[in-house]
Amino acid sequence: MAITQGLHHLGLTVSNIDQTRDFFVNVLAFKQVGAKPDYPAYFVSDGTTLLTLWQAKDPESAVPFNRHTNIGLHHFALKVDGAATLTALHEKLQAIADVTIEFAPEPLGNGPTQHMMLIIPGGIRMELTAPAQ
Repeated sequence: MAITQGLHHLGLTVSNIDQTRDFFVNVLAFKQVGAKPDYPAYFVSDGTTLLTLWQAKDPESAVPFNRHTNIGLHHFALKVDGAATLTALHEKLQAIADVTIEFAPEPLGNGPTQHMMLIIPGGIRMELTAPAQ
């Protein structure tokens, strides 16, 4: 049995903290559950996962993450309640200017789980996954 008991929270440094918070709150319906304005940081949650969003000190000189050359977060994945939700979310995300969709919903491996990959406002790579029901 592992000593740890799952993810408590995930801290992400982003280039525009307000834009990233707005994405989670307005697009994915997370709730802002706290803030530390002097840091600055926002804390957002979907009721299961807690994210800490940290503002990069100098966003203009920050180097965007490259999953092929950087050590660190490759991506993080959030689960949705099914393929229909994933498809609807994909359609919604296509209309958001600051979202880059890396690939549309498709089978994960040999399926039947579906997933998609995107870059969210603030420059973080995120996967959305709809496990087979």
